[in-house]
Amino acid sequence: MRRNGRLKFKAQDTPGPGAAAESLHAITSDGRVPRPSLPHEVRPPATFGTERLGGRTSSAWERVQLARHPQRPYTLDYVQLMFSEFVELHGDRLFGDDAAIVGGLATLHARTVMLIGHQKGRDTRDNLLRRFGMARPEGYRKALRLMRHAEKFGMPVVTLIDIPGADPSLVAEERGQAFAIAENLLAMSRLRVPIVSAIIGEGGSGGALALGVADRVLMLENAIYSVASPEAAASILWKDGARGPEAAEAMRITADDLLAFGVVDAIVPEPAGGAHTDHAAAAQKLQDALVSQLSQLDRLPPDELVEQRTRRYRAIGVFEA
Repeated sequence: MRRNGRLKFKAQDTPGPGAAAESLHAITSDGRVPRPSLPHEVRPPATFGTERLGGRTSSAWERVQLARHPQRPYTLDYVQLMFSEFVELHGDRLFGDDAAIVGGLATLHARTVMLIGHQKGRDTRDNLLRRFGMARPEGYRKALRLMRHAEKFGMPVVTLIDIPGADPSLVAEERGQAFAIAENLLAMSRLRVPIVSAIIGEGGSGGALALGVADRVLMLENAIYSVASPEAAASILWKDGARGPEAAEAMRITADDLLAFGVVDAIVPEPAGGAHTDHAAAAQKLQDALVSQLSQLDRLPPDELVEQRTRRYRAIGVFEA
């Protein structure tokens, strides 16, 4: 329902990755990559309300299929289920608006946040408009404008990530796709308000990173996060996109893998069968996680937020002998 401009809701023998994977497993006896110790406040709880997956309940490729499920909740679905009020803001003030990224002022548990997220379409017409969530430079510049607005008024930023990859079209490149993504990475690393990101579906490459430099990175149980799609990786490594399932296993793109590597901070459980089976339950779990993380970050002054954020990302990929 719209009132005064506001929306209200009721609440061919190329070496594969196998050798590399074996060498990684050789680093430690349990096959996990060690990471440096981080300050206590940088390590939030890994679960919210339910027992985390004790092991792989499904293959990486099955997780890929769940992350891409056409009935999986998207950003605007979570808006209706998690936020009592949402005022969408449009445009980058430079070129235009990009429907693949939505954002605006939202009310989460009686507090105002700046919500920004990728948005896929539900039907052919919607997907033509939103390009399956593949954002263009104007989308990332819109997101940057909203983040700077949030910083100016002291509002935390919440981002929902669900993108197969940034738009690779010629027009996107001509308008500065790489530069727009790089600008967001730099700006988010310096933003002086709390940032919590949640990977709710696909987290594809730089298109995901441009909304993912955060104090806390959450990941839904059946989401994926990777430098490239499994099919693209298989095409590069083996010249055979049909080997996507094999690539998915080798790339270690699941929530469990990335939690172990320190790339994400916590896994948000999904309803049995996946988030698409019960949107309301999935939204409640995510809402609880976001509120918990924002409450922790509220206690930190801006300088400490930026410092901890920097340490968090410098720690990724560091090996201990």
